[in-house]
Amino acid sequence: MSATSSSDRILNAGVLGATGTVGQRFIVLLSQNPMFRVHSLGASERSAGRPYRQATKWKMSDLMPEEVRDVVVKSCDPAHFAGCDVIFSGLDASVAGDIEKAFMESDFAVFSNAKNYRMVPNVPLCVPVVNTDHYSLIAAQRAEYGLKKGFIVTNSNCSTSGLVVPLKALQDKFGPLKRVIVTTLQAISGAGYPGVASLDILDNIVPLISGEEPKMEAEVLKILGGVNDGATACAPLADLRVSATCNRVPVVDGHTECVSLEFAGTPPPIEEIKQCLREYTCEAQELGCYSAPKQVITVTEEEDRPQPRLDRNAGEGMSVTVGRIRECPVFHVKFTLLVHNTVLGAAGASILNAEYAAKKRLI
Repeated sequence: MSATSSSDRILNAGVLGATGTVGQRFIVLLSQNPMFRVHSLGASERSAGRPYRQATKWKMSDLMPEEVRDVVVKSCDPAHFAGCDVIFSGLDASVAGDIEKAFMESDFAVFSNAKNYRMVPNVPLCVPVVNTDHYSLIAAQRAEYGLKKGFIVTNSNCSTSGLVVPLKALQDKFGPLKRVIVTTLQAISGAGYPGVASLDILDNIVPLISGEEPKMEAEVLKILGGVNDGATACAPLADLRVSATCNRVPVVDGHTECVSLEFAGTPPPIEEIKQCLREYTCEAQELGCYSAPKQVITVTEEEDRPQPRLDRNAGEGMSVTVGRIRECPVFHVKFTLLVHNTVLGAAGASILNAEYAAKKRLI
């Protein structure tokens, strides 16, 4: 993690969906981050009016931060969040749409983990170690709604977040990709709490995560694409084909993904691919963002890695670990990657997105 500069001001943060598992992860990460102070917590009406320690069933392995224990939970109304510089949304998609829009229209900077606005053309769908250039869309958002400070930035689906990191590195270095096939082995924490029933997941693999495959296939194209000439809408890739198969497995944290890809041009040697992944850097690192990992992609040479229990906390959960890089007899190269699904795949990505926006004076 990078140190903050003396010019960085501490931002007051509001967390929506604060009692859920993503909301809890937001609170843990924010409590450890010198750029933010947890100011307000929002949840459903049934939780509103109660101290946070009473309103939530704490499920994190970290202890509940002392500074939030007695914070009174509020309903998710923008009027209750005066004094917040930034809003982090861990809301379920069933309610996130209207609430997040209300906060944005009230001139709040909203960083969302929900799917509702990911595919809106002028909303950045941003994995912050991949495509911060999409922040150029914020001006078009503000113009559309007549805002001075407000906007929405979303992070991707948790499985997409791991996949696009090595794809971006390879695309930048070796040119366009043609086809990608990915099979995911996704942790149960990705389903939230109470999540998957124990009788469904123990001693079992569930070969369906509803809606996950089309989300991955569409999000990759938007993230790896650019923006149009007027910076009014995203310009998703038109020539890349992505096929995803998503499975739920009995692992608590950490999504494993098995990837095969084909380059549009002549494939590079395997050793050059490994070097490319090791050397990949991003703008958030250059700006000194606190949550930016020192190594965006960790390449492991051990033949049986990455593994969730051993590798999910690489870069404090903000790095992607890639191993088993080898030639593919059908496409050009295949490898296995691991991403921490509730850190880079969820709350951590939103927080780094906000750090980046602050560094660029968008907040």
